[in-house]
Amino acid sequence: MANQKPGKDNFTRNLVIVVVVGVVLLMLVPTLISKGTKTTAKIPSSVSASHGYGIVFNGDVKSVPVVDVYEDFQCPICQQFEKMNGDYIESLIKAKKATVIYHSLSFLGPDSIRAANAGACAADQGKFLDYHRVLYANQPAENSGAWTNLALTILGPAAGITDKKFGTCVNGGQYADWVTNVANAGAKANVNATPTIFVNGKELDRKTEYFNADKFKAAIERG
Repeated sequence: MANQKPGKDNFTRNLVIVVVVGVVLLMLVPTLISKGTKTTAKIPSSVSASHGYGIVFNGDVKSVPVVDVYEDFQCPICQQFEKMNGDYIESLIKAKKATVIYHSLSFLGPDSIRAANAGACAADQGKFLDYHRVLYANQPAENSGAWTNLALTILGPAAGITDKKFGTCVNGGQYADWVTNVANAGAKANVNATPTIFVNGKELDRKTEYFNADKFKAAIERG
């Protein structure tokens, strides 16, 4: 029996160490995410750091629903969501019936990063929504390597982009650090899948509201 006491004390001490380490790690997570934010990143047009570095439409409109769209341009499910709800979301923007914030995430690798950067370059041209549609209409297989900077530049004219600055922006990866900031902000918002949609800060039900046009519209109008 005398030999059991030190063992018990060791167990207690080890348990305390584990708990303390766990608490420290939990405290470190937001710090590490924060350190990953590029404070010197170039910011594309219509982006708001206070809105998770998203590309904002109707940010100055009051008393309307705020819709956050977290997406990855390579994500096939995001493409399906766009096909079902994209026109409706754009109609809200045009009619100024909602503040809509697009968060271009890059979960799926280098093609996603390049596409997000290209989308930001399109925003500088006032063509984000047009280019947004073109990207989904020409979405290749995941991680196929099809979305090179050259391919993404070639898609520009299909969105009405003719300025050579667009190609320079895409090829130079001008907003690569911004893409990192969007990813870090998404992590802070606990977004771990795409698409993810919030209305006035409340996440919609992926199973019932994302792919039912009537329910999605009702969720937006409900606010």
